[in-house]
Amino acid sequence: MSPSAETSATTNGTQPQDRVKPPKKIGKAVQDALDRGAPNIDLKKLPNLTDLSADNLMENVIAINSLCEDDRLKFVIEKLTRHIHDFTKEVGLTTEEWFAGIHFLTKTGQICTDIRQEFILLSDIFGLSALVDTLNHPKPAGTLATESTVLGPFFTEDAADIPIGDSIASEGKGEYMYVSGKVTDLQDNGIAGCVIETWETDDEGLYDTQYICRDKPDCRGRITTAADGTYSFRAVLPVPYPIPNDGPVGKLLRRLNRHVFRPSHLHMTFTAPGFEHLITSLYFRGDEYLTSDAVFGVKSSLICDVEEIWDEDKAKSLGFLQAPFFKCDRDFVLITTEEAEIEKRKSLASYYATLQQQQTRK
Repeated sequence: MSPSAETSATTNGTQPQDRVKPPKKIGKAVQDALDRGAPNIDLKKLPNLTDLSADNLMENVIAINSLCEDDRLKFVIEKLTRHIHDFTKEVGLTTEEWFAGIHFLTKTGQICTDIRQEFILLSDIFGLSALVDTLNHPKPAGTLATESTVLGPFFTEDAADIPIGDSIASEGKGEYMYVSGKVTDLQDNGIAGCVIETWETDDEGLYDTQYICRDKPDCRGRITTAADGTYSFRAVLPVPYPIPNDGPVGKLLRRLNRHVFRPSHLHMTFTAPGFEHLITSLYFRGDEYLTSDAVFGVKSSLICDVEEIWDEDKAKSLGFLQAPFFKCDRDFVLITTEEAEIEKRKSLASYYATLQQQQTRK
């Protein structure tokens, strides 16, 4: 080799084994994902996810989720994964059915708005809402504690604060009803300053959120109990109505040949410091849908009677334009957060013990 060739080799390059590789480029898409909080996982900690089959796919999904640092989330996701995979195998889910399910959930999300919650409705019609409520809000046995029930999809955050005795409904929304009573603890002590949220349909069976022209809340309001725990407000007599059935949930119920009706009821929630938040409803005796509520919400203890009052002077003294009006007297009993936690632990312990017994029998 000539001196000039040797010099060229020395100055223009190095031997292959001596070369230092430049840092691997991180593309914009990868960097954006990391910036958004995507975990930068050590790949050596992950299972080999190639050539998976129906026999080992589920266990590998669970394994790759096992790095989760939130024990409760990891537990819930593992159980969900097992049930999803077992369900898929049990029913022999087809590709077409899988696509239909994805399309259904997509449509469910697309129809949701700030004032319409189709996913809660979906949960309702499967009895999931009622089950979660039952497991998480048990009441002490042998007491008068008011039972809870499903929230439903029509709660909104914009209810107006109204004085005790005032109306939650504008004029012409239905037959007059006067609701009054007292909110107490288990020892019958009145609970002052308890915030009551209440909402209902008008006599057409429609909530205010179902009107395109809605410009303010109606047939809903927020009342605070007096120093002795008493409350009262004017409303309209509830009527039975269909749950929203113009969306994917309604189409599903038609395919299942299920009716879409709920019995007449008045939604109420109760919030007071030191007490468990109560979500409940009043149902009215004699309604034809009491025993077949589309969302499984009726409990016998929440069924009440109303009295029709024809006293003109009484009606006007309460703020109605005229008689008649219906009178609904109802007291509510709240439990403390400590009492609620004790009952919840007992409820869930009993539930898991039952599950363990079922597994043992198998």
